Amino acid sequence: MDRLHLMSVYVAVVEAEGFAGGARKLHMSPPAVTRAVAALEERLGVKLLNRTTRYVRMTEAGQKYYDDAKHIIALSDEADDAVLGINAAPRGQLTITASVLFGRLYVMSGIVEYLRRYPAVEVNALFVDRVVNMLEEGVDVAIRIAELPDSSYRALRVGSVRRVLCASPDYLDSHGIPQTPDDLFKHRIILARGLNPNNEMRFLRDGQTQTVKIQPILSVTDNDSAASAVMASLGITHLLSYQIAEPLKTGKLKIVLGEFESPPVPVHILHREGRHSSAKIRSFVDLMAERLRAELALN
Repeated sequence: MDRLHLMSVYVAVVEAEGFAGGARKLHMSPPAVTRAVAALEERLGVKLLNRTTRYVRMTEAGQKYYDDAKHIIALSDEADDAVLGINAAPRGQLTITASVLFGRLYVMSGIVEYLRRYPAVEVNALFVDRVVNMLEEGVDVAIRIAELPDSSYRALRVGSVRRVLCASPDYLDSHGIPQTPDDLFKHRIILARGLNPNNEMRFLRDGQTQTVKIQPILSVTDNDSAASAVMASLGITHLLSYQIAEPLKTGKLKIVLGEFESPPVPVHILHREGRHSSAKIRSFVDLMAERLRAELALN
C-alpha cells in the first residue's frame, strides 16, 4: 500500500480512538482500516497500537510515529495547495483554538461563515481556558489574548482588550466608588482566577506598576461566573473588557479606577507557516482577521 495512505489511516485511527471511528472518518470499511494499520506495523517492524475490545492506545513508538506522520501529512497538503494555486478551494481538516468565552462570542460565528463558504473543510474547534501547545496538539490556528513571545509561528494582530475593574451601579451606590487602588481593601472582591491567579491586581499609577494584594470573598475559575456575581451586586471584579462588553453597554456594569488601568492586551491570530501557505489556513485567517478587526469591543 501507499505509505502516505497508511500514515493517513493510522492518524485517523489514533484521533478517532478506534478502528471503527477511523473507518467512518475515512469512509472505509473497518476491516480495511485494520489491515492498513497491520501492514504499517509490519513494514516498520514495531507495534504502534495496543488494542483491546474497548479502545486502542498508542505505544511509545506509536506516539512518535503519530507526531511525525501528522507533520508529513501537513507538508503534503501544503504542497498540494501550492501546486493547485492560490485560488484552489480550501479542503481538509482545520484545527483552531481560542479561550472558551472568546470562542463563543467571536470565533464560533466566524467558523459557521467559513464552513458555509468552504464545505470541503472540516473544522475542529478547541475552546479551552489554557495555552494550547499548537505543535503537540496539531493546531493550525490559535487566537491568543496576550503579548506573544518570539516563536516560529506567524502572528497577526487584530485588536486589543483592556483589563478593567467593574461593579454594578447598585453595589457602588451601597459601598461607594473606590478612588485609588488602595481603596480596594475596603471592598468586596470577586476574583476570576484566569486573570488574577495569585490574589493580586496590577494597576498603572504615575507611570509605575502598582500591585495590590487582595482577599477575595469569592474566587471562581471561569469568567462567566465572575461576571454573573458582579452583576448580582456581590462586589467588584477584574476582567477583560470584551468579557463584559454587553453589560457595560447596557449600563448593568460600570468601570471603576479606569485611570489606573494597565496597558491594553493585544489580540493575535497565530498560525503555523510551512514552506507553502495552506489555502485552508490562509482563508480562515483572512476571514477571522476581517471579522475581529470590525468588532468594536476589540478595537
